Amino acid sequence: MVKIYQAAKGTRDKPQQLKQIEIQIERLDHEAQGIGFEQKRIVFVSGALPGERVKVQLTEQKDKSAKAKVVKVLQASPLRQAPPCKHFADCGGCQLQYLSVEHQLELKQQGVDQLIRHQTGLTSLPWQAPLKSQGQGYRRKARIGVWFDKKTQQFTVGFRKANDKVITSIEHCLVLSPALAPVFSVLQQQLPRLQQGSAITHVEALDADGQVYLIVRHIRPLAESDQQALIQAWPEAIWIGEAEPELYQYWQVGTAEPCYELPALGLKLNFSAADFIQVNQGINQQMVQQALDWLNPQPQDQVLELYSGIGNFSLALAQRAKWVHALEGVTTMVQRAESNAVLNGLTNLSFSQADLHLPWPKADWNKPQYQKVLLDPARAGAVGAVEQIAALSPAQILYVSCNPVTFARDAKVLLACGYQLDKISVMDMFPQTSHLELMALFQRRK
Repeated sequence: MVKIYQAAKGTRDKPQQLKQIEIQIERLDHEAQGIGFEQKRIVFVSGALPGERVKVQLTEQKDKSAKAKVVKVLQASPLRQAPPCKHFADCGGCQLQYLSVEHQLELKQQGVDQLIRHQTGLTSLPWQAPLKSQGQGYRRKARIGVWFDKKTQQFTVGFRKANDKVITSIEHCLVLSPALAPVFSVLQQQLPRLQQGSAITHVEALDADGQVYLIVRHIRPLAESDQQALIQAWPEAIWIGEAEPELYQYWQVGTAEPCYELPALGLKLNFSAADFIQVNQGINQQMVQQALDWLNPQPQDQVLELYSGIGNFSLALAQRAKWVHALEGVTTMVQRAESNAVLNGLTNLSFSQADLHLPWPKADWNKPQYQKVLLDPARAGAVGAVEQIAALSPAQILYVSCNPVTFARDAKVLLACGYQLDKISVMDMFPQTSHLELMALFQRRK
């Protein structure tokens, strides 16, 4: 998803105050922004590569730092390439198509390495081989924006522009699963023909192991004829109406909820349209397997899992461990995980709902009985939870992170609590973007 920057009050420059400057780019930061200096002020530049000299437009200025975007590349890096997607200049979904996928991963890892070493004080990190993804057709879930212009009576279907709320028209998305490719043409053709097409604000497109689901968010009731028109336009897809957030109505009779498989493990997981799943199917399968390889649960091990979701890791861990107890903050996902355990015939695991960032309750699961812990928090990280994990004194802690900044903060806590970083790898969950995910294994010092 594109991030929309909004400066705090009093910090945004007026347009006439912003200027263009020439700057030399020295390196990339952990968000794949170029870093250069204007006198002694650090400048973070989107769209720039190390070694390049660029002309930039300042977008934000402070006393010691500034943000900017590239206006013109004066001296290009030999790594720079022509973006493969014709929508790259306008669409806010991808940020790095001017680099090959291989070089994207290499430079993103370098930025993350610098961040973590700076925050933790470690002189070097025990990097393992990265988990790589194909650069195209990997994304199995996406939100397609719909905008109706009342003046022109025209629809725009696509994604948000970079650093803007405006929807830009998209004909084809490079990173979207091939199964979802027809979504743009279907919507562009059908929306103008509907009675209440202007009531539709976005469509969530989902590829559930080849079965397409389309969740239509609408702010006013849609006529039965509108529903049928959309179904007839793409009858192989399963259409779901969402009149209110997370209030779903299946438009076709007898349709099943979405699911995905972890084929190497023989596992199947059902989920709802509201549930979080990893959008990169290939990386998710690699990630679960690597978690098993690194944590290496044994038949005598008891394992605690935090932020367990619908059971993406839980079920795999339970196939090897003596017992798994999984914690999740969202009650409906706890229930979903319990159902998935039954679906897969697993009885050696249990689930609880808990706000993991608050002091943990006195409960049977909150005791120092675990040999191993796995946590996979959201972008905010595990603030408040890592201290309580360390208090249970497990021998190993496997941390899966989607935000290197909060990971570095939490890793510093674990290091201070007597753990050492044994392994770390990057996982390229979102090629063509600035995002990079991590997996790290901590061992308790003896």
